[in-house]
Amino acid sequence: MVSEKIAKLINEQIAHEQYAAQYYLSMSAWFSGKDLDGIANYFRVQSKEELMHADKMFDYLNDVGGEIIIGEIAKPPHEFENATDIFEKALAHEKIVTKSIFNIVKNANEEGDFATTSFLQWFINEQVEEEASASQYVTKIKMVCDNPSALYLFDQELSQRVFTPTTTA
Repeated sequence: MVSEKIAKLINEQIAHEQYAAQYYLSMSAWFSGKDLDGIANYFRVQSKEELMHADKMFDYLNDVGGEIIIGEIAKPPHEFENATDIFEKALAHEKIVTKSIFNIVKNANEEGDFATTSFLQWFINEQVEEEASASQYVTKIKMVCDNPSALYLFDQELSQRVFTPTTTA
């Protein structure tokens, strides 16, 4: 049902999502090491969401008869300059993920693969939210990083985030 080309792109996206999960876990570890457990929690939840995205793509590819090939996942960086650097890198990474998903949609459209295009609409909407949220947090961390009281409140804000798995793609 799905072409080899689209299956290959989705397999690559699964690897991108799994890498993102590791990248965000590395960011979480950095904040944990600084006793900013609320911000660490934010990135831990972000990591879980990326794994959920990989699972959704895995299940979809299986459902449409594509061959699932688990790709290699590179080791993410673990050293960062500061909190602002991390949030800026998170935003940049979300933009890379968005481009990758758009590329799959473009190719699916060219092939007339309406099932894949429809499936990926959820991910497109998710990426709009992810980029908006990441951009907002870059702005906030730039405002608060030099103010311990503001950083404490920001940390408390992000401690409230919980992982909520979605049931539909």
